Amino acid sequence: QVQLVESGGGLVQAGGSLRLSCAASGRTFSNAAMGWFRQAPGKEREFVGGISGSGGTRYYADDVRGRFTISRDNAKNTIYLQMNSLKPEDTAVYYCGAAFAPGPTFSYRRDYQYDYWGQGTQVTVSS
Repeated sequence: QVQLVESGGGLVQAGGSLRLSCAASGRTFSNAAMGWFRQAPGKEREFVGGISGSGGTRYYADDVRGRFTISRDNAKNTIYLQMNSLKPEDTAVYYCGAAFAPGPTFSYRRDYQYDYWGQGTQVTVSS
């Protein structure tokens, strides 16, 4: 049974920082492509960032590149999302997803290609 548990969300002022964590259990974590997505009220879930199993490849959405950094610690079965220079438009529920043994057509940006999801953590940025 795979479980993903996000933490680290909260309320922060614009310009501030937060670090989200996603702890995984149940399968070999280092084989999993991992992604962060977010969903704001009334909007569809959108891609934020993704990281390969080794951590050597990272992807970001255009509107977070340069402000957010995704990383992972395979020894701790955890990925992180460091969010700096937060804006009110970053307000959303943030989810992590895991794709084990992703195939050649896998795209980090496609949420339907992930196998497992966490329950989400709320991030609220006040202006």
